[in-house]
Amino acid sequence: MADRTERQVQATIHAGGEWLTAVSGATREILDPADARPFAVVAEGDEKDAERAVAAARQAFDHGPWPGTPAAERAALLRRVADLLVRDREELGLLESRDAGKTVEEGRVDITCVADAFRYFADLVAAEAPGRVVDAGSPDIHSVVVHEPVGVCALITPWNYPLLQASWKIAPALAAGNTFVVKPSEITPMTTIALIELLTEAGLPAGVANLVTGPGHTVGARLAEHPDVDLVSFTGGLVSGTKVAQAAAPTVKKVALELGGKNPNVVFADACATDEGFDTAVDQALNAAFIHSGQVCSAGARLIVEESVRDRFVTELARRAQRIRLGRGTEDGVECGPLVSEQQRAKVEAYVASALAEGAVLRCGGKRPEPSDVRPESGYFYEPTVLDACHREMRVVREEVFGPVLTVETFRTEEEAVALANDTEYGLAGAVWSADASKARRVAARLRHGTVWINDFHPYLPQAEWGGFGRSGTGRELGPAGLAEYRETKHVYQNLAPKPVRWFAG
Repeated sequence: MADRTERQVQATIHAGGEWLTAVSGATREILDPADARPFAVVAEGDEKDAERAVAAARQAFDHGPWPGTPAAERAALLRRVADLLVRDREELGLLESRDAGKTVEEGRVDITCVADAFRYFADLVAAEAPGRVVDAGSPDIHSVVVHEPVGVCALITPWNYPLLQASWKIAPALAAGNTFVVKPSEITPMTTIALIELLTEAGLPAGVANLVTGPGHTVGARLAEHPDVDLVSFTGGLVSGTKVAQAAAPTVKKVALELGGKNPNVVFADACATDEGFDTAVDQALNAAFIHSGQVCSAGARLIVEESVRDRFVTELARRAQRIRLGRGTEDGVECGPLVSEQQRAKVEAYVASALAEGAVLRCGGKRPEPSDVRPESGYFYEPTVLDACHREMRVVREEVFGPVLTVETFRTEEEAVALANDTEYGLAGAVWSADASKARRVAARLRHGTVWINDFHPYLPQAEWGGFGRSGTGRELGPAGLAEYRETKHVYQNLAPKPVRWFAG
């Protein structure tokens, strides 16, 4: 197998079973964010490339075998894909590291999770009953509710978890019998390209899986508005998600949006009553805020800590944050990689500057690190940053930074903790830390967030739905609801003994 981390790839548009260059002939260099050097070249598609991909997906859905393939056979193919992902885990983990900047270990974990998602949806669809019988009150009537594929799905994925986010859409779309066009982020497309290759290797019919590499304002916009697209699923920022919803509205297609988060991590003093409890809560606060340099929609970017332990907690947190080893994700011992682009780093720098101007206290970080043998000067690195004395009026507290920046707020009462945690336009995820199980569950029940962890941060289960409240979006991924997003419901009513009605004279 060719080394996907080194080869120069230009035919990266996949339509109707063929690998194609862009209609315009345009290309884009893919940069390694650790040193800003190109390591691959991909096709830069536009609206015309989106058109031919949608046409291929439409043809495959309307006239191809996949929508009518028995669920057991669809499940078997998904399991074959999972096996291929495990086979190529090392290569794909390295590719994810070079593409998105994360550590190789994070990349390996992502690939394992991708394989798990394919297996989960395979098992889910294979175990389903053929339909739900509805009692019509007569032995002469057979009434059943069945699920059918939506049709052609446009899947638009983000740059922070390229393959994982793609799998959360592709696996259920295929399990339900749909065809699709996927548009990965233009800056991190490499593992999605590799996944399409694995789908082909697993035996997926031509035209079912289609891919267009290119920017959102051309490719993504056309997919969202295209009349032959039946569903659009988008994961990304609030501004872009709003545009997707607006573009999809005239054709009234199904829309699933997974948008941003500004996630609270609430720490009660009783969670820190023992040395072990304190150490665990601090360690998990670091994990919540700084994994993948904070470029995570569910990042615990808002530390909300009880006032009585605030000084001790934040002092130790800042001390450990300063010791996080930054560097190229492929280097041994590195714990945190670069930001994905120069544009993203500049955005983070602007947020930190505004926070300091508004009165935040810098406890650590707040600048670019010194270059080293594992940290090239040309890379997009930024130090893990802790901002103390923050309040709700600050932009850095209200808006999604998507970088290694943790803000600190304090509370005195349970009521105040809940109010602070819910004081956000987003509602994606949050966490509660307490040694009092009753209090922890009580607070968790009051948090308006799609996922709430108690005494933990960041784990997810394929069997559980993932989604948010408020401006965090309208979609649901993973779990049975994740499969339901890619289906339509049909009621089939069969009269086994039809008789004339004679409503009218005649």
